[in-house]
Amino acid sequence: MRPRRTAALAAATAVLALTAATGCGALDKAMDCVQAADAIATSVDKLGRAVSSATDDPTRLNESLDEIDRELDSLKDKTDNADLSKAVDDLGKGVESVRTAVRDGDATPDIKPVTDAAAEIGKVCTP
Repeated sequence: MRPRRTAALAAATAVLALTAATGCGALDKAMDCVQAADAIATSVDKLGRAVSSATDDPTRLNESLDEIDRELDSLKDKTDNADLSKAVDDLGKGVESVRTAVRDGDATPDIKPVTDAAAEIGKVCTP
């Protein structure tokens, strides 16, 4: 929970800094990034917990992936920033690679593609 709050606080701070320094275009990007940072922090946390407990409850992993897909679909609808949209798409691809690994029988798939995509979103959102 703490990483999610930290990401959201950092994004909110970026919004305030960009608002003061630039204007509406930057504000739009910053707002997109606040939404992305919050959704991504939640998604990565949920996926990490689901992978950790996959041997105890394998259905939880698929449920977590489904929820992440819904969050990403919602996020795609909220952003009009091309760089952020690409990073969100990359995260979706990372989620799909985890889903494929699970379908192929991997109970503890590598979530590195997801964490890499989340890091890219962090780069895009850095003022």
